[in-house]
Amino acid sequence: MSMLKNLNEETLFELIRKNDQNAIAELLQRNKSKIFTAIYLLVKDRYIAEDLFQETCIKVITKIRDGKYTEDGKFCPWAMRIARNLTIDHMRVAKRMVKVTLPDGRDICELIGLCDENKEDAVMRTQSHGRVRKMLELIPYEQRETLILRLYGDMSFKEIAELTGVSLNTALGRMRYALINLRKVMETKKIML
Repeated sequence: MSMLKNLNEETLFELIRKNDQNAIAELLQRNKSKIFTAIYLLVKDRYIAEDLFQETCIKVITKIRDGKYTEDGKFCPWAMRIARNLTIDHMRVAKRMVKVTLPDGRDICELIGLCDENKEDAVMRTQSHGRVRKMLELIPYEQRETLILRLYGDMSFKEIAELTGVSLNTALGRMRYALINLRKVMETKKIML
C-alpha cells in the first residue's frame, strides 16, 4: 500500500480498473480530509459526519465498481458531490423528524425505542411536562384526540379513522394539523421544551 502513495491519480485508476482494492483505499485516503471536512461543516456533528463519510465511501466504491465514474482528473469534486447529496438527504430527513413530547413528558421516540436519553435530557424532559399538557389543551379536541390515539394508543391511522368515524385522509389531516398547531403554540407562547 505504501507504493501506492507515490502514484498519480491516473495510475491509481488504472489499478482500480484491474480491481485493486488498495488503489481505491488510497484514492479515498488522499481525499478524506477534504470530504470529511465538507460534511462536518454542513452537519456540525462529528459522529454524524463520520457516518456520512463512511456512507460516501461506500457509495463511491460502488459507483467506481459499477463503472459509473469515468476518470477525468476530477475525482475529488465528483466524490464531494456524492458527499453533499448524502448530507442534504440526511438533513432533509432530520428536518422532517418532528420532536413530539407526550402529555406525560416522554418523547415519542421512547415509545418506539429510538432515544438514548442522558441525565440532562431527562431533567429537561421532566421540566417540560406541564408545558406540554398546556400546549395540548390549546389545540382542537379532534387533533388532540388523533395525536393521543396515534402516540399513546399506538393505533394506525386506519384504526383511528374507524374509531372516530372519519375518513383515513381526515385522520391523517388531523395529525398533520395537530403537529403544525403544536409548533405554532410553541412559537406564539414562546414555550421551550
